[in-house]
Amino acid sequence: MADPRFDIVGIGNAIVDTLAQTDDDVLVRNGLAKGGMMLVDEAQADKLYNDMGQTIVVSGGSGANTIVGAASFGAKTAFIGKVKDDAAGHEFIHDIRAIGVHFTTPPAKDGPATARCLVFVTPDGERTMNTYLGACQALNADDVDAAIIRDSAITYLEGYLWDPPAAKAAFIKAADIAHGADRQVALTLSDAFCVGRYRDEFLGLMRNKTVDIVFANESELLSLYETADFDTALSALRNEGVLGVVTRSEKGSVVVTREETRAVPAYPIDKLVDTTGAGDLFAAGFLAGLARGKDLADCARLGALAASEVIQHVGARPQANLLDLARQNGLLT
Repeated sequence: MADPRFDIVGIGNAIVDTLAQTDDDVLVRNGLAKGGMMLVDEAQADKLYNDMGQTIVVSGGSGANTIVGAASFGAKTAFIGKVKDDAAGHEFIHDIRAIGVHFTTPPAKDGPATARCLVFVTPDGERTMNTYLGACQALNADDVDAAIIRDSAITYLEGYLWDPPAAKAAFIKAADIAHGADRQVALTLSDAFCVGRYRDEFLGLMRNKTVDIVFANESELLSLYETADFDTALSALRNEGVLGVVTRSEKGSVVVTREETRAVPAYPIDKLVDTTGAGDLFAAGFLAGLARGKDLADCARLGALAASEVIQHVGARPQANLLDLARQNGLLT
């Protein structure tokens, strides 16, 4: 097999994020579950937007954030996601290409507007997300560029993409192409509520070998195995026979295979500002390290470094050059 053209290709929701720092009363007033992600329709999105106050607008989407982060580490990356041919869609396309990500998915000419995510950030740094999927739901199997998938060492899927049926079909197609080219497939579980909706299907993806690598945070892992005990859930993940990567906020992360379990500490930070994108950027660092052939513990250290950078400012994409940051910390040369 020839060397891949890309280290990582992501398939995910192409979203423009609108973030606002707020207090818990706003969440209560709008009936929002703190720390979660809720799907909303266009009318709900408009109502929530009107209650946000001063905002910051930046291109986002979980999988896209990961791919942008990996590119900041110097990885060769591509992304597949659907926007509409509108102002927000043009902004998304510009932003993702500007950092060097290969993005060629044709925008939709009609139908719903480009997706947006309204993110309420409370003083403790917790983020509560409300997502209008819009044009994202138009992503389908025809948008999967087989040549890009075959030419990527790792295909990375965000669990949020499991909501729209057509997008689900797109991922299954991509996974089949990737494995046919002897490439790896990774899945992030994305959100505990997402796991609650698709627990059996996510377990099936591991057990039928559709995915080789699984990213989860602690609450997602507990939800997946319907237990309150972390060690029980971790043992169950170990028995799936995948490479499992579990983040635990300030407790660091745990990397598990059938053969070994590695715990890696979090990087210290000066101040927690906004946890938006912490898991996305952890996956970025881990995958960038994996693409370079790094030891799994070093991959987790790169993930921890990226997560520590993104949670110290508002927004889900890095403001520092992550490759430079990794070199400064002795993780990459």
